[in-house]
Amino acid sequence: MTRPLIAAPRGSAATSAPHHVPVAVGAPIGTADPRLFGSFVEHLGRGVYGGIFDPAHPAADAEGFRSDVIALVRELGVTVVRYPGGNFVSGYDWRDGVGPVAERPRRLDLAWKSVETNEFGTDEFIAWCRAAGTEPMLALNLGLGDVRSALQLLEYANHPGGTTLSDERIGNGAPLPHDVRTWCLGNELDGPWQLGHKRAAHYADVAASAANAMRMFDPSLELVVVGSSNADMPTFGAWEETVLERTIELVDYLSCHIYFYEDDDLAGFLRSADRLDAFLDGVQDVIRRVRVRHPGARDVRISLDEWNVWNFRAYDDIKEERDFELAPRLLEQDYTVADAVVVGSLLQSILAHCDTVGIAAMAQLVNVIGPIRAEADGPAWRQTTYFPFAAMARSAGHTVFATNPTADSDVVTTVTRDPSGGAAHVFLTNRSTDTPAVIEVDLARFRPNRVDRAELLWHPDPHAANTAQSRVRVTRRTPTTVLEGGRLRLTLPPISWAGIELACSVDG
Repeated sequence: MTRPLIAAPRGSAATSAPHHVPVAVGAPIGTADPRLFGSFVEHLGRGVYGGIFDPAHPAADAEGFRSDVIALVRELGVTVVRYPGGNFVSGYDWRDGVGPVAERPRRLDLAWKSVETNEFGTDEFIAWCRAAGTEPMLALNLGLGDVRSALQLLEYANHPGGTTLSDERIGNGAPLPHDVRTWCLGNELDGPWQLGHKRAAHYADVAASAANAMRMFDPSLELVVVGSSNADMPTFGAWEETVLERTIELVDYLSCHIYFYEDDDLAGFLRSADRLDAFLDGVQDVIRRVRVRHPGARDVRISLDEWNVWNFRAYDDIKEERDFELAPRLLEQDYTVADAVVVGSLLQSILAHCDTVGIAAMAQLVNVIGPIRAEADGPAWRQTTYFPFAAMARSAGHTVFATNPTADSDVVTTVTRDPSGGAAHVFLTNRSTDTPAVIEVDLARFRPNRVDRAELLWHPDPHAANTAQSRVRVTRRTPTTVLEGGRLRLTLPPISWAGIELACSVDG
């Protein structure tokens, strides 16, 4: 994680007369890889301790995992979780987090100025993923760490047995290999804030060495090479080109990270997806340029493995003069309706790029800028951003179709269809601050016959949030929909998001 540098300000206006928006469905864009609905757990604040792991909590299971949080994660539909960082990983020794818990060392985490007990480590994370029904995605320390340590973790995690490291895993209670398929070759090493920060050429050599060695162990692994930390990095574009020149024949994904926040212009903030579109297009342009020079190289795709709305003002709780603490409250943002509407539109942008983006991880999962919040000795609850993610995750594996209106419209429409053809999903964002939208989507080609589910995210106060004091202030509403002659009609109020699921005829 790094500082979000894309901002847009705050404002409001009176309601205007409704705007009529006809929407046509065009050609297929591609298939939504289920891993587009991923998330991220880092040893940061209360993301792990007090988030997914809290042995003292009444809802904790035998392994110390909060069962109420796991239930919310399953409902959210998260498919893959990136771990253990983030900035944390660049100073992390994975060996500190395995073996008997009582013998694990306590360390200082310099990335977030915290005390790390290492009570939760690789084996616990894999067990948590299995309990939560998600796929693990492990990040390697190529900051202060090295290729040898990365290979040792790979052997520990994935080798069946008969070696010192694999037998150590077995002795630690994991008789079967963890079989982690996706590995990140470091994190944000273009950033000067990163422990072990490197210039592009240096990192490219280290990443190529790690990737080559890992493929000697298992050529089927999926490897993610580090791209830019955000779109405003002075090396954006040049970093990607240098790294890919060295690694494009060895890796499967190029990572990129981006965050958005509101700062004095609500209307501009609501159009954040336009900037995500441009960012993803820019990353893909670099990949295409490098591929031209390496025609036999792998078909490298984008891993947008950190994205979210993050109000940078919450970063004020990370202060250099702050004492080192155990699981301090950091970056616990109360998300608003406007934030959730933007998150819905960002997910729509990701789906619109499903032909080039294969993995996406919303950062993060619990407490730390996450869609789920949890309190010690208290409940876990859904933030506003939970709702669009959970609805859109049900379109994993679907074909995504191009739609109009174009990006300059206040209305963003996304249409998907499941592989059987028996269901279609329509996702809609009204980004206007003052004008309702009467939307009519022509779905005749899909032969829809009924609306199975319809949910609306809206509140009279666009800055309403679900907090510890008011956990269900914002929840799903049911919009009025009309399905007639293959056309879906509904009205969206200003600053709102909707998800509609329809049953479709597949016979004859």
